[in-house]
Amino acid sequence: MKILVVEDEPKLAGFMQQGLLQAGYQVQLSNNGTEALNKAASEIFDLILLDLMLPGMTGIDILKNLRAFKISSPVIIVSALSGTSQIVEGLDLGAVDYIKKPFEWEELLARIRILQRKIYAVESTRISVNDLVVDLMTRQVMRGEKQILLTAKEFALLEYLVRNTNRVVSKNQILENVWNMDFDPESNIVEVYMYQLRRKVDKGFENSLIETVIGVGYKLTGTKSSL
Repeated sequence: MKILVVEDEPKLAGFMQQGLLQAGYQVQLSNNGTEALNKAASEIFDLILLDLMLPGMTGIDILKNLRAFKISSPVIIVSALSGTSQIVEGLDLGAVDYIKKPFEWEELLARIRILQRKIYAVESTRISVNDLVVDLMTRQVMRGEKQILLTAKEFALLEYLVRNTNRVVSKNQILENVWNMDFDPESNIVEVYMYQLRRKVDKGFENSLIETVIGVGYKLTGTKSSL
């Protein structure tokens, strides 16, 4: 699940980013309304966590523009505002939920899981690529009859590959979408995690699904379908 956190308070934004990454989500940050709208218009996010009091463009303005541009990413308002009118306006403009600052971290995660269940009640939670089956809701991974146990970060990496089946993704794209990091030519974190993931997903099977495209990146290859 790819989440855009729109929050201009640096400490809170960093706390939310770190917590969501540890929970296995892909995270991007934006600290002003104009940038957030540009990101939402140029990329697909499964969820936007939106503060209302922002520089550049308010959260209410963002919601109005999301509706005008027909951007369907679900929005949860995360705000210190206690006035009922703005919260009601935000919900009327399409936000699916509201949580008041300061909030309990486990409550925010629970709200996200509730939203996931609603989304997956309509969409399939299970994706197969050849004999690999990934359940995005339960985070269970099977290959053939074998269950594959992954860490939160390994699952996030596999989910990104599955969502981009048969497309080559670069190291830079992986760092940005799975680790929310800018490209660092000295870092080998992608290589380390990719080695671990390939060892779990491909080792012992006749056909390898994860390919290294030399000088370009990586690719998960196969026939993709929803179950």
